[in-house]
Amino acid sequence: MTSLFLQALSGETTSRPPVWFMRQAGRYLPEYRALRAEAPDFISFCLNPEMAAEATLQPMRRFGFDAAIVFADILLIPGALGQKVWFEAGEGPRMGLMPSVESMAERAASAGDELRPVGRTLSLVREALSEDRALIGFAGAPWTVASYMLDGGHDTIGKGERAVARTYVYKDPVGVDALLDVLVEATAHYLKMQADSGAQALKIFESWAEGLPDDLFERLVVRPHQKLVARVRELGVTVPLIGFPRGSAAHAVRYARDVDVNGMALDTACPLGVGREVQKIKPIQGALDPLLLRAGGEALDRRVDQLMEAWGHGPWIFNLGHGILPDVPITHVEQVLKRIGAQ
Repeated sequence: MTSLFLQALSGETTSRPPVWFMRQAGRYLPEYRALRAEAPDFISFCLNPEMAAEATLQPMRRFGFDAAIVFADILLIPGALGQKVWFEAGEGPRMGLMPSVESMAERAASAGDELRPVGRTLSLVREALSEDRALIGFAGAPWTVASYMLDGGHDTIGKGERAVARTYVYKDPVGVDALLDVLVEATAHYLKMQADSGAQALKIFESWAEGLPDDLFERLVVRPHQKLVARVRELGVTVPLIGFPRGSAAHAVRYARDVDVNGMALDTACPLGVGREVQKIKPIQGALDPLLLRAGGEALDRRVDQLMEAWGHGPWIFNLGHGILPDVPITHVEQVLKRIGAQ
């Protein structure tokens, strides 16, 4: 039995839009908070297959989403390449100084092996899911991961401006491009391992695509994504890929046209008309505002209806424009699922 999610991602118009939410396994669920309390730290949690599998499955049991996304983090790759990564409670990621590009290049092809626990998580989840529920693997995109790595050791990390990283882009273009190439190779092997372990689709999270001028969007987003997709395919991966260049609605049609992903995720700020233009090129995913999901009420119903009217002819996967927030009421998630006919 093929899942609605995979049908939509293949370009079909489904009877209703399939639905899953970014960060659907997370702090808004009491069962997640209880599970997380058992792990010594966040990285250990991500790399414990039994715990990560349980976190992945919790929202599937509660809501019956059409797809599960493996519980992991985009900053596992730097750790596999030798950079220290940890999470401070209430503050987010912290990183040590970045190793040399040369030393990381030597480790790039083994990134999948280094992160084999994520593959075990995927295998456990796939065994537990019914056939009509899809399983998604993911990785951070090269520029987004590079921006954290370059900010490592500086007090700007986590503040959202990527000021240190973007300054490096201008001051040391050769070095940054070399880092991106290393990350393309490492990420390709990581994604291949996930596909081999049961992932039926793979998502590329470009969380820091916003605010880039045309030339940097081409250099930091489009070209590395093109290289990554090509490398993943060279490694024999055939499952569909979803690109998510968050905050880049002005470049959305260009990205959809120039990057050979199977589907494109749209963020909260993407106009409905732009989404329709992208939908003419390939399947889309998105883009309910997580803050509106938090607010609930009639405004939430109205926006769901607007999205259904604009994009419901498909192919479209209903999702948020970014991750679900920790204080979202569970009843609001149920409200959306009922509104689109998924419950």
